[in-house]
Amino acid sequence: MILARFILKVVGFRILAALAVLFAVLQVLDLLDATTDVLDRGLGVSGVMRYAALRAPGLLIQAMPIAVLAGSLLAFTQLGRESAIIAMRASGVSTFRLIGLSLPAALVVVAAHLVIGHAIAPRTDSALERWWRVTEPVGDRKPPESRSFRVGADIVTATANPDRDTSLIDVRIYRRTPTGLLVTRTTASTARFDNGAWTLTDARVVTIAEGAHGVRDAPRLAWPTTLRPVDIQTVFGDTAATTSAEARRALREGAALRSPAFYQMTLHRAWSTPFASLVMLLLAIPVGLVSYRGAQAPVVLALCLGAGLLFLVVDGLMAAVGESGVLPVLLAAWGGPIVFAAAAMMVLLREEGA
Repeated sequence: MILARFILKVVGFRILAALAVLFAVLQVLDLLDATTDVLDRGLGVSGVMRYAALRAPGLLIQAMPIAVLAGSLLAFTQLGRESAIIAMRASGVSTFRLIGLSLPAALVVVAAHLVIGHAIAPRTDSALERWWRVTEPVGDRKPPESRSFRVGADIVTATANPDRDTSLIDVRIYRRTPTGLLVTRTTASTARFDNGAWTLTDARVVTIAEGAHGVRDAPRLAWPTTLRPVDIQTVFGDTAATTSAEARRALREGAALRSPAFYQMTLHRAWSTPFASLVMLLLAIPVGLVSYRGAQAPVVLALCLGAGLLFLVVDGLMAAVGESGVLPVLLAAWGGPIVFAAAAMMVLLREEGA
């Protein structure tokens, strides 16, 4: 019990310290980029503080995996230099017992990443986007841009109404068969969502289906669709990241700007990314198992640090390839963490048998 508290204290404190430093650096860099814009909007110091608070959850989860790597390397380097791990192993503590004693520190980070990533960051990012849009000076506002998106089998091109999240302007709807053949092309000056349904104004429906060509005009026309106002906010919003809720909605016939593979990757990455912290811990442990009397320790330290950074690069590349649909989603989302965790375990197994 005493040994468990000692290891957890050393590893946990170093991870926490590394997280605090990395988060502070990211926060400062972000504020250096945004403070001028905030002040130019006349929001003052309170606006800067609000911006920093709303950005904090997203920056925190960005820092977590690297903080676990840096903190674990510092912790196991200290334990190795003090010969604490050599003494533990001499008294019968195996490498895998050492992993088990260190694991709770990384699991706390994983749990925090899951909670912040699923419950907090999406809300603060959305709040920041709304606040940023509302406080933008009128003279700096760009005219609404037309965007194309998919809703079920329909392809829709429209412009958002800047005054309402429940209406669209200059709407064009291309309805297709399940095989992708165009059936109708509908144009309308506006589309408005009222009482749970969409209504098109000044609509023209051009039927292109084989054997049923025709044109029909209607001042008002019901638009049967699964599109909802929340989809309008997603499609025309400025938030770069897609949340899990938005991805699930897009896959269930909500508005989709990208391919199904992209949204499937978003759902899997929401769960696989937090486990990067466990991989980082495993990659750092070999630093504490080497002798610090020779030149081996600096080499192992550099290799462990390089392996952690390589993992981040490979994981990011596989995610990008998975989003494009080139790799199967499961392989792209979980392949990196599994391969690097397995490689780390193989190294630790060899050290255990040495």
